[in-house]
Amino acid sequence: MITLNDFAGAWRLSRHIEDALAGGTARLEGYCRFTPQDDGLLCTESGTLILPGREGGFTAERRYFWRSDPDGIAVFFDDGRFFHRFDPNAASPAADHDCAPDAYAVRYDFSGWPLWSAQWRVKGPRKDYVSVSQFSRRRRSPEADDRPCRD
Repeated sequence: MITLNDFAGAWRLSRHIEDALAGGTARLEGYCRFTPQDDGLLCTESGTLILPGREGGFTAERRYFWRSDPDGIAVFFDDGRFFHRFDPNAASPAADHDCAPDAYAVRYDFSGWPLWSAQWRVKGPRKDYVSVSQFSRRRRSPEADDRPCRD
């Protein structure tokens, strides 16, 4: 059984974003760290985002707050607004988030735990993409918890 606390620590993050409108694939390579805070985990994703047709990449970072809840795990944006809820132990963990005029649908896969993934399908008047993120445990060293989540 996977619980919120099982996510604590550092994870390697690899994301591919297939953008149907832009006609290309963006990539993000970096880390995701779940840090205990208050009554949950602060999730910080950071890495280098490489956009199609552009030289080099740039640093991207995003934060969420994950909290245990009777139905599994509730995810909030870093400003406290509710994002979505999922059950990591469901046969096919999934959730939806409507942000008019856009619709977001996520499908998680924990079947290879501690390897896991999140696939987002985003559709709206100016958005049409699929983002697939792969997470794997970061190799641990004695000072791993003190280092920032960057190479």
